[in-house]
Amino acid sequence: MPADQNERIAKMTFSSVYPHYVTKVEKKGRSVEELNRVIEWLTGYDENKIEKLINEKATFETFFDKASMNPNTHLITGVVCGIRVEEIENPLTQKVRYLDKVVDELARGKKIESIMRAGS
Repeated sequence: MPADQNERIAKMTFSSVYPHYVTKVEKKGRSVEELNRVIEWLTGYDENKIEKLINEKATFETFFDKASMNPNTHLITGVVCGIRVEEIENPLTQKVRYLDKVVDELARGKKIESIMRAGS
């Protein structure tokens, strides 16, 4: 992935992307609570912290810099935007794509326990 694309992702704000996540999951019959639950699983951020980061207009760089990534994130595999998430070399870009992937899985109707890699 080109360096400028990694830089663009780093500077993007979580608040600019979160509404798209909400729309995506709600369109498929999932709830904001479920969305926040998978975000919390991935990052350690509860609903209040997610809201605070949205209000602060935190960049993805800041968002993931402060996150406590789940130790099972390495179990997230598959393709997002035509790229295998497990092969992304830039750590920040990989974390953003992990987030995209769990949101996609939620929207596709996958069980929360499966998304959260329970039993793995």
